[in-house]
Amino acid sequence: MFKKKESITLQTTHLESILQALKSLPSSSAEQTYRVPTLWSRPETGVEEVEPASYFSAVIEKILNGNVSQTAPATREEWKKSAVVYNLFVRLTTAFDHNGDGSLSTEPLPSGFRESGTLLKAIALLPYIKDLGANTLYLLPVTEIGQESRKGSLGSPYAIKNPRKLDPLLNEPALGLSPEFLLKGFIEAAHLLQMHVVLEFVFRTTSIDSSWRESHPEWFYWLKKGDESRHFGRPDFDRETLNRIYEQVDRHELHNLPAPSPGYRDQFVAQPVTVVDKQGELTGIAADGTPCQIASAFSDWPPDDQQPAWSDVTYLKMHNHEAFNYIAYNTIRMYDSALDNPETFNNSLWEEIAGIIPFYEEEYHIDGAMIDMGHALPTLLKQHIVRRAREKRPDFAFWDENFNPSEEIRAEGFDAVLGSLPFVIHDIVFIRGLLNHLNRTGVALPFFGTGENHNTPRVCFRYPRQEAGRHYTSFIFTLSAILPAIPFLQSGMELCEWHPVNLGLNFTDEDRATYPPEQLPLFSPFAYDWEKSNDQEPLNGYIARVLEIRSRYLELLLCGQSGSMTIPYTSEHDLFAVMRSAGGKSLLFIGNSNLYEERSGFLEFSMESCELLELISQRSFTIRQQRLEVACKPGECLLFELP
Repeated sequence: MFKKKESITLQTTHLESILQALKSLPSSSAEQTYRVPTLWSRPETGVEEVEPASYFSAVIEKILNGNVSQTAPATREEWKKSAVVYNLFVRLTTAFDHNGDGSLSTEPLPSGFRESGTLLKAIALLPYIKDLGANTLYLLPVTEIGQESRKGSLGSPYAIKNPRKLDPLLNEPALGLSPEFLLKGFIEAAHLLQMHVVLEFVFRTTSIDSSWRESHPEWFYWLKKGDESRHFGRPDFDRETLNRIYEQVDRHELHNLPAPSPGYRDQFVAQPVTVVDKQGELTGIAADGTPCQIASAFSDWPPDDQQPAWSDVTYLKMHNHEAFNYIAYNTIRMYDSALDNPETFNNSLWEEIAGIIPFYEEEYHIDGAMIDMGHALPTLLKQHIVRRAREKRPDFAFWDENFNPSEEIRAEGFDAVLGSLPFVIHDIVFIRGLLNHLNRTGVALPFFGTGENHNTPRVCFRYPRQEAGRHYTSFIFTLSAILPAIPFLQSGMELCEWHPVNLGLNFTDEDRATYPPEQLPLFSPFAYDWEKSNDQEPLNGYIARVLEIRSRYLELLLCGQSGSMTIPYTSEHDLFAVMRSAGGKSLLFIGNSNLYEERSGFLEFSMESCELLELISQRSFTIRQQRLEVACKPGECLLFELP
């Protein structure tokens, strides 16, 4: 529970209005089947048929009148330290085949309720998430999505048309309430449950039909308009040039970085560009009269990255230097040092971006922000964003999509980073290498303790519908929970979901051929297997147990000092051990990384003998003659407090 210095009465105006709107609805007829997962309300798989208005009303009444605090969560730095994150992609996480016809419609059912994910269903899911042990909701973008060149049938949530408007598909037509109204109710409900809400903000990109393009064409990169596809693609570099780029970036020599070929650069037009309406279509016109269009995006790093292009997304033009009027690694992410000059800053764009989070603070009372592609924003802009957001709320949380938990990122004002754990989990040798590195360097700020996020393969991806996937998911989660990290539950992880959300990082060409945008939940309708839980027992109870143990050792586990995280020798290679030590306390993790067979082995200690209680199973173990002998089932983990 939160400790409070002051009691603040919470506003529940929007949540109460949502409840009244539900109660005013006529009851659905018996012919209008509406099914919901039983997991949403009690710990068992399956489905139950409900009357939707009554079902959602009951959940909201429980939140409003239940045995929960009616005061605001603590407005102190401590809430960020104790954060346990549930990553919620509303459009996906709360989607379900409510009428049981085997398909997932984005159009409302006859009752007026949607099968695709909505903010009302997200409110109903809050008690479920709280029971998992999470206390912080991290929402992927919920903003309005562009229409042009959509990727998949729904478009990318990162193709943001207007950053101050929400996606209309997140409402429930039956209620007649806007998604903005429902988001306010969602945040009120979360705060009643003493949970915090962090939204992901997208400042590096926008949709190609952005609402800004007419009023601010200078914020975009423009291509000469022709018959060629908008997917013009990344620039090609020969091997010698690629080697030079890598060498310079590795040495942090960002002066005179190699530029793309003249032919590539000549595709772009210089500013000023004006936008005109020609027969209902907005077209750019360069100063010399050349028609032009906004360039679509691609992954710019590494410069030969093979990730699929983003047809509905474009990069915003952060600088106005005439020699860098093109999209490439040295204008988007690595920034040639020539751009490190205030005279090149696109100041009007920077000010617009810096005002977006304060708007959400004032309008919705959010508690924090995750910055998408924070590693690709100018440092001074990031610092300005952080400073503006914390003017009225110093404890406002900032997370960065960055891989290095360094002092440099902390100095920019961030509280946590994504980190590298999801990219090494496929090999225990790589995990060992990462943890040894972090033990030597120390961890300046927490990273996300997870084996997956929406851009990476799920832990179960290589083991779909196999018990091995469940074993490895529990192994990676337990290991993550004892690191100097923020426990991070990618929604669906607890269900052993394996289907990828997006093909961002660590996927193969075969994967890209198998999962086109029409089959990826980031772009098209999809629902988790809430009903059968992928033929695996859900991990909900196990997750809650591990998180409860973690809460008792929080100060120890959050210690990021060098030397606080060591890897003891085990007699069996597949048995992986990590010792966390700080403040005179020690916690020992032992896990079987073999997902198919039991493994036995021992660890050696300086003490001659001792009785130990295993914290997860509550079994007793004994150190005899300086040895602790253990036998672990596939993927099984043990946690011990050492005297």
